[in-house]
Amino acid sequence: MSKYYQLQLITAILSISLTFLTSCHKVNQNTKMNKQTISLLDHWEFKQVEKSEWMKAEVPGTVHTDLMNNGKIEDPYYRMNERDVQWIDKVDWEYKTTFNIEQSSLNNQHIHLHFDGIDTYGIVYINDHKVGETDNMFIEWDFDIKPFITEGQNTLRVVLESPIQKGLEELEKHGYGLPAVNDQSEIGELGDKQVSIFTRKAGYHYGWDWGPRLVTSGIWRDVTVQLWDNNKIDNVLVHQNTNQEKADLTIITALDQPSKKALKVVAKIDGKVVNETTSEANATSISQQFTIENPELWWPANLGEPHLYQLEIELYEDAELLDIHKERIGLRTIKVVQKPDEDGKGKSFYFEVNGRPVFAKGANYIPNDLFLPRVSDSTYHHMIQSTLDANMNMLRVWGGGIYENDIFYDLCDEKGILVWQDFMFACSMYPGDKAFLESVKQEAIDNVKRLRNHASIALWCGNNEMEMAWAPGREDMGWGWKQQYTPVQRKDIWGDYEKVFHELLPEVVAEYTDDQFYWRSSPTGGDGEIAHYEHRSGDMHYWGVWHGEHPFSDFRKYIGRFMSEYGFQSFPEFKSVKKYTIPEDYDIESEVMASHQRSGIGNLRIKKYMEDHYQVPTDFEDFLYVGQLLQAESIYSAIQAHREKMPYCMGSLYWQLNDCWPVASWSSMDFYGEWKALQYFAKDVNKNTSLIVNHDDEKLSVKIASDIDVANESELNIKLMNFEGKILFDISKTIKSINANNTAEVFSNPIAEIIKQSKSDEILLVTTLKNKEEVVDTDYHYFVLQKELNLPQPKVEFAFTEKGNDLLVTVSSDQLVKNLFIEVNQEQAELTDNYFDVLPNQKVEVLISSRKNEKISKNNLRFKHLQQTMVEVVK
Repeated sequence: MSKYYQLQLITAILSISLTFLTSCHKVNQNTKMNKQTISLLDHWEFKQVEKSEWMKAEVPGTVHTDLMNNGKIEDPYYRMNERDVQWIDKVDWEYKTTFNIEQSSLNNQHIHLHFDGIDTYGIVYINDHKVGETDNMFIEWDFDIKPFITEGQNTLRVVLESPIQKGLEELEKHGYGLPAVNDQSEIGELGDKQVSIFTRKAGYHYGWDWGPRLVTSGIWRDVTVQLWDNNKIDNVLVHQNTNQEKADLTIITALDQPSKKALKVVAKIDGKVVNETTSEANATSISQQFTIENPELWWPANLGEPHLYQLEIELYEDAELLDIHKERIGLRTIKVVQKPDEDGKGKSFYFEVNGRPVFAKGANYIPNDLFLPRVSDSTYHHMIQSTLDANMNMLRVWGGGIYENDIFYDLCDEKGILVWQDFMFACSMYPGDKAFLESVKQEAIDNVKRLRNHASIALWCGNNEMEMAWAPGREDMGWGWKQQYTPVQRKDIWGDYEKVFHELLPEVVAEYTDDQFYWRSSPTGGDGEIAHYEHRSGDMHYWGVWHGEHPFSDFRKYIGRFMSEYGFQSFPEFKSVKKYTIPEDYDIESEVMASHQRSGIGNLRIKKYMEDHYQVPTDFEDFLYVGQLLQAESIYSAIQAHREKMPYCMGSLYWQLNDCWPVASWSSMDFYGEWKALQYFAKDVNKNTSLIVNHDDEKLSVKIASDIDVANESELNIKLMNFEGKILFDISKTIKSINANNTAEVFSNPIAEIIKQSKSDEILLVTTLKNKEEVVDTDYHYFVLQKELNLPQPKVEFAFTEKGNDLLVTVSSDQLVKNLFIEVNQEQAELTDNYFDVLPNQKVEVLISSRKNEKISKNNLRFKHLQQTMVEVVK
């Protein structure tokens, strides 16, 4: 527990009378709560400040989406439309609404206007009285409006000042620019003036190497009027000391203001009263302590149930109910273990949950849209369920986006998905003046308080790639940033960095959380060591493959203790591409396809790697399909390499899970929620227990990587077959036991003894692991590159069985089918598998369902396999 909360706890314990309740507590359940909330989400209008035309608006919303809804601009995501809307961020906008207040409500002691979020520079008026200004998208804003409110109709106006004009003012005041490599200032018609770093706003709005430049403004989260008398709950901190036998909880309830009278706090767990505490007058917080015996623990996905308890805190003054706070909590311990290696040259880096080491399997997560308010709850459900379905247990909320909406963390709690939480700083250097630091501190406090009690929060990280990019003290490292500045400027820039990431943020985490772990930057070697591809501590971002043009085999060469970024790009499937293009755009080098690719080297980089591994199709649709296979195979091999190195390596988070607009990127799910081939491959390779098969010129090796202990015997079978199904080699072996967080070789043999006289381009190895007759994993291993495979032309048959609205597809073939893709021309379709191989005379079943509960029709299916894209080798 932090010193701050230790002091609060000691003070509170000295000033309270503590009573553990049985049947003596009596509360009138029909008592009306003193605190009232009025939602202000209706009847909004907006206009450009310099013009007179008022138009209908949505709140939460953005200027861009309101202009679209009123037919003033076209969809910026379609073709090249992004370039036509760059004027929007350079002018001011005004929003207004009216709301009614009854005379009785005016008698409340406190009447406040509360914004959960304003993007970004706002001037707020009530009945033409200025009540305050805003300048940080990530802060909740609260204004006392009691002096300005009247009975009957009241008018709320918010003037949103141009984030670009404000940014230019801050740039001029600063005197020189700061590194912001992803700020697409030229697309924004600013030349080389990069202003994103001066505004506390989502960095990706200014562009990134996977996103457009659409610098939004708007009231982007809920706005309410809050009325209350006496007091209310400001926030609640849950401190826990948990093990298998018991959970000792300390709940610290912070009050909105010092209480004039004694207040009573009642704590409930799952509806049952567990503690009642009464404070003395003038208390600013109230502490409660109680124990839960034999608790049901919260576990990460696939390692146990992520059990959640319902915590309810009720605040009373005498018999009057003032306020209620509700949230779900998980009882667990999470630690980051950094244990020195025996040779003293490195340290471990892994998450330990409830005393159990956990190999982190997952991805990096970015916002789902540039226009944040239109991300629906169903989208969040789909994203987190897809994470779980891909056998992941961790997402990293990356630092160039936002502190996500509450529903994101609620769902991660429910599904057992650990969250690596960045603060919102990425790939840039930032100012360090007093006003900026004060804003950042309040931003950190607001979001730490909001998120800290979530069971899923595993780590707080200061920033993304800033330490590595600046590389203090190392002229031979970094991205060349510091060399652009004078010695004095370099000292100031790094000094400002240290104020935020070495002082301010860790102090906030220490003061306002239950001893949660803070990590300065990702990646970093820790202990002042700059991250690089061969460091033996901390976390690693490996971009040798892709940016460095390393071969895929180097995924096995460069492995750190925790791989928090690596990746490879692909295009969305053709069904998705058709939504933002027209036929004349169907060329990877067309203006539109190039615009929907923000990594300058992107489309041709994909083609270059494809030439190394696949026959490059001339057909556009086939190219998109093979590109997805290329991405999937590369990241599959990377994840295998990382798991193979357990327990040295204990985390593998690829870049990236999702997209914020329709684009060619590193994502495994496209903007429309479609699973790419990579998402299916991740589902396979992330199984709790997984086979890893490799070969070189000398031998064949079979290993088992496992996150869990398997105490009873398992059966391993290895078959070599040709593409017609003839068995050429067959051996079985009993595996006595399998150990958690470990990879063990269970079979090796000289390669020549297995292949013998077979042609390596016409065979595959099928390895199957069974436990109690259930298939644990199956691996298909080929001995040459995909472009060298001498694939047959199979006779593929399909059978269809309706199961309510779902459709069961049964696939069979007389010969090998490579990477069968089932395209479903219906929205929000889900498949149990895709892009899979079909062995000769094997039947594979795929269930297709709809998230919209629509009937899946076989007439909406199309099929494609790799043989159909190849011309030179296929028989």
